[in-house]
Parts: sequence; C-alpha cells; structure tokens
Amino acid sequence: MSGLPLLERVRARLATEPGPPTRAAVAALVHEEAGGLLGDDDVLRAVREAVDELAGAGPLEPLLRLDGVTDVLVNGPDQVWLDRGAGLERAAVRFPDDDAVRRLAVRLAATVGRRLDDAAPWVDVGLPDGTRLHAVLPPVSGSGTCLSLRVLRRATPDLTALAATGAFPGESERLLRALIAGRHAFLVTGGTGAGKTTLLSALLGLVDPGERLVLCEDAAELAPAHPHVVRLLGRPPNVEGAGLVTLRDLVRQALRMRPDRLVVGEVRGAEVADLLAALNTGHDGGCGTLHANRPAEVPARLEALGVAAGLDRAAVHSQAAAGLAVVVHVRRSATGRRVGELGLVRRSGESVVVEPGWRADGGACPAEERLHDLLTAEEP
Repeated sequence: MSGLPLLERVRARLATEPGPPTRAAVAALVHEEAGGLLGDDDVLRAVREAVDELAGAGPLEPLLRLDGVTDVLVNGPDQVWLDRGAGLERAAVRFPDDDAVRRLAVRLAATVGRRLDDAAPWVDVGLPDGTRLHAVLPPVSGSGTCLSLRVLRRATPDLTALAATGAFPGESERLLRALIAGRHAFLVTGGTGAGKTTLLSALLGLVDPGERLVLCEDAAELAPAHPHVVRLLGRPPNVEGAGLVTLRDLVRQALRMRPDRLVVGEVRGAEVADLLAALNTGHDGGCGTLHANRPAEVPARLEALGVAAGLDRAAVHSQAAAGLAVVVHVRRSATGRRVGELGLVRRSGESVVVEPGWRADGGACPAEERLHDLLTAEEP
C-alpha cells in the first residue's frame, strides 16, 4: 500500500475504522502516512485536502469557506450554485458524475447518524459544524441527486453595525429601539435570506441586561450581545426514529424557565400555539421570526400554522390580536438588506390584520398615528 497516493492510503485505512471519519482522525492519519517526507506546509495542505475529501464537504468545502456565502446548491454534477447575499451565481466546481454527488450526500448524512438511501431518499439535518444539509436522491429528484447546504453563521452584528450598512432607512431605527424598550411583542418577517435572524439578534442586544432571554431554535443562529441568554436547541430523530425534540417541546420547557423574553428563532409549526398562549399569559416582549412575503400576509400564515396545531381559526386570530403588537418586515435587494415596513397588529371584526405604520418607500400608512402612540407611550 506504500506505493499508493497519500489520499488513497488514508482512505484505505479509514475504511477499516468503525463509524464515519472525523476531521481529527483524518488529520492524524495524514501525518502518520506522510511521515517525514513532506515539509510543514505540504503536510498542512495535504491535511486540508484530505479532510475536505474524507470528512468535510469534498469539492464544496472551499465554497462553504468563502466570506458571505449563505447557501451552496447542487442541482447535478455540473450544476453547482452559491449565494453570497446578492442572488445565486454559478460556481466553477464540478463533480465527475451523479454518483459522486450521491456519495457526498450519503457521507454527510452519516456524520450525524442519518440514513440516506433508496428507502429513505431525503434528509434534512444539521451537520456538526452547524451547516444545514438537505439532500434528495433519484428517482424522487428527477434531475439527479440534489444537495443544499445552508451555512448557519451566528448572527452577531449589533444595531450600530447594521445601521452602518444602511439597514435602517428613515426613522426605522428609532422606532425599533422604542419597540424593544416598550417590551412589545413582535415578529420579524421576510423571505429566505432577507436577514430576519440577523435583525432579531441585533434587537435582542438592546434588551435590558437585567432581563433573562430564553431562545428556542432548531439550529444555533441567534447570538445576541446580552449577558443573560439561555439557549434551547431542537434535534431530529435518530436512525431508530427516537429522540426527536421539536420547537414546540422547547417552547413548553422555556415557559418553565422564568423567561423575561421568550424568543422563537423561527415560527414555522405547531409551536405557534404555545407562543401565542405565552404572549397572552404575561410574557411581554416575546418575539420570533416568520417567513412571509408581506406583513399583510402574516395573519394568514399564523392561521395556517395555528389550525394545523389544533387551534380553531377564531382562537388564532383572537390570541394574535391580544398578544402581538408589531410586525417588522425586512427585504433583500441587490443593494443589501433593509427594514422595509413596520406594521401594527389589530383586530378587524373577527379577524386580525396588519396595517402599515411606517414604510421605507414612503407609501400610505393608515396606522402611522396608532403605531407612534404605541411606541411612545410611557410605561405604566
């Protein structure tokens, strides 16, 4: 075996080891197989190449390390795309064939104990480094193996840093500061990649240091600059189908942990029922993010999620009207991510509606006066 290339020797030795290869194991084997034949720089380069190939994301690993990359998408062996915040762009990376894409997807899933084969042709799971993996195999995917990697970088910019990027047009920053100071419940909405989590994290950094934040997330993305943060993380089931921890489970546990502010990283399922209940039982200042194209669509999104969680339509609208105060909508464009609208949540007959109270484009704001009164009202 000594005549084989270094990578082949390392691969052959790893094949005899139980379980998926770890980065540390690959690095140790490279050092051992290289012996004293390579200089320090060559060894480091060989270690990186071997780790990328055998324990990392293979040819996609350099793309994941690029500054600003949020998504790497594989639609086929010769169709690799990435997103650096300004839309999708074609990458120069190529795979030899679809089998190579499939092998990479199967190996990545195996690193967290998940199956990906003909019996379980898709997987959606967080990898050890925090990257989110979604993969679909043929024939469910008609164009070959599809692979999606979402780079979940901790959202760390504070409000000042975001303001420097032009994220707060007009008086939006002042209104948002008043929103946090007044302990009003709110949702940050927008499309995928619009910057919802980044904005929410920055806003949580404004919370009084004496308050206790309890965060409920599927993956650790929020990183508010605050001294008292408790983080609860969900997890998928293991290969036996056991061990699932949902966001709804986390919200229920969070309510027993004396939160001053209950935060749900992304409201997208049955947890909406427990969040709405919490906002109506004395947990002021609760917040979260929600996918929505426009603030006016938020009531319909909440209704769909709430009904699926076992609430009737009237209960969803009643609790939303009583518990939620404001919707903060963010938009992404070629020039960056900006706050686009602040909407006021109010009851209209038997339903709840979101009316514009402030808009970046200067459009009509029928709730402007009511939003101003809410955010400038003195604490009782």
